Amino acid sequence: MQPQQRLIWFRRLALAGAILAAIVVVLGAWVRLTDAGLGCPDWPGCYGHVFPQAGHGFGKALHEMIHRYFATALGLVIASLLTWAAVNRRDRGQPLAPVVALFVIVCVQGALGALTVTLLLRPLIVTGHLLGGLTTLCVLCWLSIEPERRDATERERGLRWFALFCTAVLILQIALGGWTSTNYAAVACPDLPTCQASWWPRMDYRDAFVLWRGLDIDYAGGVLANPARVAIHFTHRIGALLTAVALIALGIAALARANSRGLRRAARFLIFAVLLQISIGIAMVHWGFPLALASMHNAGAALLAIAMVTVLRSLWPMPSIAMVPLAHVNRSR
Repeated sequence: MQPQQRLIWFRRLALAGAILAAIVVVLGAWVRLTDAGLGCPDWPGCYGHVFPQAGHGFGKALHEMIHRYFATALGLVIASLLTWAAVNRRDRGQPLAPVVALFVIVCVQGALGALTVTLLLRPLIVTGHLLGGLTTLCVLCWLSIEPERRDATERERGLRWFALFCTAVLILQIALGGWTSTNYAAVACPDLPTCQASWWPRMDYRDAFVLWRGLDIDYAGGVLANPARVAIHFTHRIGALLTAVALIALGIAALARANSRGLRRAARFLIFAVLLQISIGIAMVHWGFPLALASMHNAGAALLAIAMVTVLRSLWPMPSIAMVPLAHVNRSR
């Protein structure tokens, strides 16, 4: 097999891993939203078994173990990618360092998954687990996308810092969403655009964002009083508004400055993902936070992360000098 063909198959395997990672992220949300996070109180098995046994709590245990099965399959795909990259590391264009980083991330993810159970759904750990899952998804998406073979224009390069800023804003907003979910604050504001029929409800910020509260606390169902949950939810809403403005502004700027079809496509994809996530959030509040829409909201966050990766990938194309075959360079000498 030629090096270029090996690289194509590497990207295909990375794409399969990205699809699997997206499924794992949505399944993780489903587990959390169905209160199945402690369906299996041990790890990696379930009550000492590879497959949950029939009996009390079987449904929740099954939800948790299905998530673990898919996560294990994802780990095997990433291990395969690492092996492939190491064996073919001398091939032109074969990435290795990002794959090593990805393998480290998935190992940390496994440790966070175990801590999620053993530390009784501690919000800091569960939120970190969510961010790790989305990071895994983003790296796999980056590896699966073939970079455009062209030189970026000066106007496109001028967008890079803004795109990185928007990426940081999106990460912070996703972390706020995870904090909202893990502290059971999603239903703290059952109305929209107001919160509890007020534009500025009573909120307790002092207690809302305490990251660590000690050991031996069971967080199933949440431990915060209502004012603290309102503060978390309200902050997430304000963050959603600011994030939407920033990402749509990036998408519009990319459309205005794009010199390639790929960047224009990525910009439209980003704007679509933002509008879709806003629509899901509004519908979720309007319909009383049904499980299906809540899971779709997590999927929407994953879609936003993918859209941001496509924009970043388009803003960092492969320079035209890298397109010159090595043999041609040698002959020119």
